[in-house]
Amino acid sequence: MAMLDIKDINVYYGAIHALKGISLEVNEGEIVTLIGANGAGKSTTLRTISGLLKPKNGTINFFGNDIAGMPAHKIVREGISQVPEGRRIFAEMTVMENLELGAFIRNDKEEFEKDFKMVFGRFPRLEERKLQPAGTLSGGEQQMLAMGRALMSRPKLLLLDEPSMGLAPLLIREIFSIITDINKTGTTVLLVEQNANMALSIANRAYVLETGRITISGDAKKLAASEDIRKAYLGG
Repeated sequence: MAMLDIKDINVYYGAIHALKGISLEVNEGEIVTLIGANGAGKSTTLRTISGLLKPKNGTINFFGNDIAGMPAHKIVREGISQVPEGRRIFAEMTVMENLELGAFIRNDKEEFEKDFKMVFGRFPRLEERKLQPAGTLSGGEQQMLAMGRALMSRPKLLLLDEPSMGLAPLLIREIFSIITDINKTGTTVLLVEQNANMALSIANRAYVLETGRITISGDAKKLAASEDIRKAYLGG
């Protein structure tokens, strides 16, 4: 049984039919990526999984439990955490306060210390800046903070929405190597990414979205090698 099994979901923004009968699955331990042009429905898919949008119909099973339409805070309790597009950190709050907010659902205070250590081990720059207001961090550091904040809820499934957006090439490589590490330590990842080359290079499987529909899916390496995919999404 897949960890996440989405069947035939339809999502509307008012009169706009944004997702048209999408079905996809994510198995435990995988990195799965969604690629496609701007406006294809990638972010909408993540927002629907995390409960920020409600599907009109269809099912979203997480470990066999239908979470479609469940409130977002309950979905975090189920074990799904999202790193939103544009980071969405709390700029006025310190780095430390942002991380604490990531753990708002937890009441095992004694375990917090372990997780702060884990986040700072992964993102040493955050530890150096832990008392700074998050708004004073660089774009790359803010992305690291958004990822660290999501990890504080100890998610089974991490949803990443455009983690490389607006970052310099060197930082993009660093972020992708961190995503691979997070996955190796046992967190399953569903990744939405404009940089299709990078996404396919670290993913196990991929789905291609076009105007709200999944048009192609399969092994990430095979898709990366496909002539059609290269022409459409990988710059020839």
